[in-house]
Amino acid sequence: MAATIGIIGLGLLGHAVASRLRRAGHRVVGFDVVPERNDALARLGGEPLRSAADVAKAGDAICTLLPSLASVEQVTLGTIVSAARADATMIQMSTISPSLTARLAAEVTARGLGFLDCPISGTSGMVERGTGIIFVGGERALFERWHHVLTTILPRAVHIGRPGQAMTLKLIANLLVALHSAAAAEALLMARRAELDLDVVLDVLTSSAATSSMLEVRGPLIAREQFPAQMKLDLFMKDLHLIQDAARTIGAPLPLTDVAERLYGAANDEGHGGEDLAVVVRALERLAGPRG
Repeated sequence: MAATIGIIGLGLLGHAVASRLRRAGHRVVGFDVVPERNDALARLGGEPLRSAADVAKAGDAICTLLPSLASVEQVTLGTIVSAARADATMIQMSTISPSLTARLAAEVTARGLGFLDCPISGTSGMVERGTGIIFVGGERALFERWHHVLTTILPRAVHIGRPGQAMTLKLIANLLVALHSAAAAEALLMARRAELDLDVVLDVLTSSAATSSMLEVRGPLIAREQFPAQMKLDLFMKDLHLIQDAARTIGAPLPLTDVAERLYGAANDEGHGGEDLAVVVRALERLAGPRG
């Protein structure tokens, strides 16, 4: 059954989610502070509205895909809880902290609205292709109610537990994204320095025990030395900080992530924040120095 789905935040991932919903026949209304993103929604057949409040009023469900914890909190507590219909559900898809997720869930449900913690594991390109997974936290009955919509975004949506637990798993998934992407960059830089044919290297490695999704997704970017953003490095730095905070809270050591975070931070400091996180190879190249 088609529904009206509101999307607040139409960046790379928000646009991909809107595209999937439109293909499935849902009415999509949305808003972003960047005018060009609203125009892009219109080209998909969606309906850009004038404000986040208008989206909250119109949606049977309201998806938030925003870049920062502060923006999610402001939109949730400043707009959605006051503007949404009494039977609406907030589907929170931004990557934020587990603690903020749990607090927002409590605030939203106290106002009589539904709340689902629904981070996506997958790049915007993966979502466009229908690959990746949605982790879901919240009441199982609410998950079942919206399962048909979630699975039009991605075919697999898995109930993890209460709000905050799905977000914790998303951070764990992004920990592996960070390490696997950095490992791909390290391996392909070594192959380049050894004067191997990187097309052959990628063909062999992605068919071997050494493969990973990040080698498959980011290996070609590294080989071509072109880094159009699937996930912008500056936004991913936020995720790395959230991973570290969550790990400290539960007492989990992350020595490999510590090293990877420094490498990503170096690439970000060199001005690559708007590029895909595969650009971490630039930090490795700096460490390698000029060819002898």
